[in-house]
Amino acid sequence: MNSNEIRKKFLEFFKERGHAIVPSSSLIPEGDSTTLFTGSGMQPLLPYLLGEAHPAGRRLVNSQKSFRAEDIDEIGDNRHTTFFEMLGNWSLGDYFKEEQLPWLFDFLTNGVGLDPQKLYVTVFAGDEENNIPRDDESVGIWQRLFKEKGIEASAVELVSEERGGEMGMQNGRIFYYGVKKNWWSRAGIPAVMPPREPGGPDSEVFYEFTNIPHDTKYGAYCHPNCNCGRFMEIGNSVFMEYKKNEDGTFSKLTQRNVDFGGGLERITAASIDNSDMFTIDILAPLIGAIRASATSSNIRSERIIADHVRASVFLIDDGVIPSNKDRGYMLRRLIRRAVTHAQYLIGLPAGFLSTLIDIVIASYEDAYPKLKQNREMIREIFEKEQVAFAKTYVNGIKYFNVYAPRKREGEQYVSRSDVMLSGKAAFDLYQNHGFPLEAIRDLAHEKSISFSKKEEDEFKEEFKKHQEISRAGSVAKFGGHGLYLKTGEVTVRDQSELEKVTRLHTATHLLHAGLRAVLGSEVRQDGSDITVERTRFDFRFPRKVEKDELAKVEEWVNDAIKKDLSVKWEEMPYEKAAGEGALGFFKEKYGAMVKVYMVFDPNTGEAYSKEFCGGPHVEHTDTIGHFRILKEESSSAGVRRIRATIE
Repeated sequence: MNSNEIRKKFLEFFKERGHAIVPSSSLIPEGDSTTLFTGSGMQPLLPYLLGEAHPAGRRLVNSQKSFRAEDIDEIGDNRHTTFFEMLGNWSLGDYFKEEQLPWLFDFLTNGVGLDPQKLYVTVFAGDEENNIPRDDESVGIWQRLFKEKGIEASAVELVSEERGGEMGMQNGRIFYYGVKKNWWSRAGIPAVMPPREPGGPDSEVFYEFTNIPHDTKYGAYCHPNCNCGRFMEIGNSVFMEYKKNEDGTFSKLTQRNVDFGGGLERITAASIDNSDMFTIDILAPLIGAIRASATSSNIRSERIIADHVRASVFLIDDGVIPSNKDRGYMLRRLIRRAVTHAQYLIGLPAGFLSTLIDIVIASYEDAYPKLKQNREMIREIFEKEQVAFAKTYVNGIKYFNVYAPRKREGEQYVSRSDVMLSGKAAFDLYQNHGFPLEAIRDLAHEKSISFSKKEEDEFKEEFKKHQEISRAGSVAKFGGHGLYLKTGEVTVRDQSELEKVTRLHTATHLLHAGLRAVLGSEVRQDGSDITVERTRFDFRFPRKVEKDELAKVEEWVNDAIKKDLSVKWEEMPYEKAAGEGALGFFKEKYGAMVKVYMVFDPNTGEAYSKEFCGGPHVEHTDTIGHFRILKEESSSAGVRRIRATIE
């Protein structure tokens, strides 16, 4: 069966059993600031699972668009995707196990047509520490259902991940697992759940691909939760019936709920008995188009491109635009990683990824008609980001190639133990060229360059140091606050004051740049002083600045702030910095090595400000706030003074 047929059949199956079909929620959670994306069908329904009455009733069903950023490192195998659809049905204090499990089994075997001989299930083994019993009720229901199909389903006692199927895989079909595998709560296992948090045991269904032999590197025996690839989880029924009390004990909820989630893509793969999820109808056309145009073959790259383009289309459709933080940054990571694999690793032509947008929309336009309506908007945003990254990508690849020696023309890359990409070099690729960490890993792997956990930890340490430098490090004192102005220190009382001074500091850089943009390059800094209330900036200019000119400067600065520009710094020889046009304090004498801060557009590489400075600064300009000029006056002969603040 194809995915559209399964989606429709699932919705109709539960509609016939009294469920109201509810539409998919946006990938941007509504009224939930705890997470960036909708990652399951349960997430938008949480208030109703906790007791609030749903306007559509107590039985619900839908197919929910979902995105899980935490799966990005797994993309490239045969079963993981960042974007997916979750088929879900819910009982809000209505039916429970006796109805849910038979309905699910009926849908999978008779509705989808899965061979019951290839279905295996897991159940909750209990939690003695918290006095929560094992789920023998579900075991009894499953045994009855399998017996109706002529299958004797024995239950295997408490299988640990370490011991695998040692205790009965040969004839077991129902497997007990502990809290790490078959217990659900938002917080995790019972021990870490906060007071008043609901949770409960769950029962998962797995499909067995009998053509895949067990890989003993994952253990001597195979079992449903083995990672060898023989088994794929296709659905999970959560029986939410417990809550954690203030004293740490557990008691039953007054409203017992059922929360089922089944991956549409995985069920579709099971329906065609193919463990490669990228062969199903909504992903295979993407793989085919990529493979037909690529100059080299790499199945992992093909899967990454297909997944990331599909996810990007749905994120843009739901209102996400590329930026340097939060949801926008995740979208940017997806597009940039897809470009890296497409253009550099498998030789797709520049701009090719945009042609995949129509393939994605064609696969989903019946289920999600808004995609077709937003086609041009999606294409415009996607193409703009793709083109912008391509400009910085060329220089980044040149930098990366320093670490990638080749053999002679046309031969494969050399694997050399003495060639490695350091964490510092990787951070420079990330900071200066916008390469996501995932893309750096991929490039290093393809070029046989060592980039191990040690180097990755070094990268993360560099990232952490960058954040600390940007935050100024110390809350007690703010030194070097002026643009190399040596007039002492600003004392700050708390973190909020420190952050405001930091924002004012970066705003002062933009003020200098704005003055030069409006008044001309003769403007040069002569001094500055920053407090927690305002910035004072002195600059050399031969006349009074008119009101309309000040208004243009203020507008220029605020436009730069709204563009969410990036801020980075680099230490370099003074001669190099000066030669590249970095500006400094008019009276300052600099040493041989200087630190240069640059405010720039990460998409185009355009620099808005480049100055000698001791820092610290914000990381992105949209955190500065609204800039307002308070006053302009004469400071001394040939020197003007501006006082300004941020709101």
